[in-house]
Amino acid sequence: MPLQPVTRRSVPDEVYDQLLGELMEGDLAAGERLPSERRLAEVLGVSRPAVREALQRLSYAGYVDVRQGDTTTVRDFRQEGGLDLLPRLLVSGGRLDLAVARSILEARAYVGPRIAQLAAERAGAKLTGPLQQALEQLESDADPVARQRAALAYWQVLVNGADSIAFRLMFNSMRAAYLPLLDALASVMSAEVEQIETYRHLAEAVSAGRGDAAHERATQLLAAATELLTSTIDSLRQGEPS
Repeated sequence: MPLQPVTRRSVPDEVYDQLLGELMEGDLAAGERLPSERRLAEVLGVSRPAVREALQRLSYAGYVDVRQGDTTTVRDFRQEGGLDLLPRLLVSGGRLDLAVARSILEARAYVGPRIAQLAAERAGAKLTGPLQQALEQLESDADPVARQRAALAYWQVLVNGADSIAFRLMFNSMRAAYLPLLDALASVMSAEVEQIETYRHLAEAVSAGRGDAAHERATQLLAAATELLTSTIDSLRQGEPS
């Protein structure tokens, strides 16, 4: 994707976004040298300080190496990047990346039960009220998109109870990637968000402090949609050009 002139003048964020997009879409490969600050400023139609600030941000994030007075070299974002890249990776160039979608589903299936277990062991009965409130919202929402949002609120309670900053950040990143796709996934996710009784049993296990039971219920809850989505992705990927 060729770089485009930036239309607004206070633009370090836009310059950063464009350059990061080029890195992630492979237009700027690992080990490749970026054009000079002067050249980037000319192509983007912005000032050199705006370009310099964007490059510094990319450097702090570990996506490029900036050598003062020398060159800026692209690093491999797959080796250096963090979970904040998931939303960008999931939808790239206006298209859903099926490989990334599958990896998110796999991570969700493994991480979700452990979050539920930790919530039971670390918070237990303290989550009874919040989980009941989330359950009532989940049960009352007939709209498939609204029900997905209610399910996210339910899982937010469990993440809070798990008291793990690493799991919290993972959840935040997965949610950010998932939210734009709520409409598209409504029919598939119904296999999960309509399991009101399973949500209820999971809440009971968590409230009772039964970590193993919570892990088992969460595994059961996540399995149906995960298997269906993974099967759908596999079918779609078979039809992709090699």
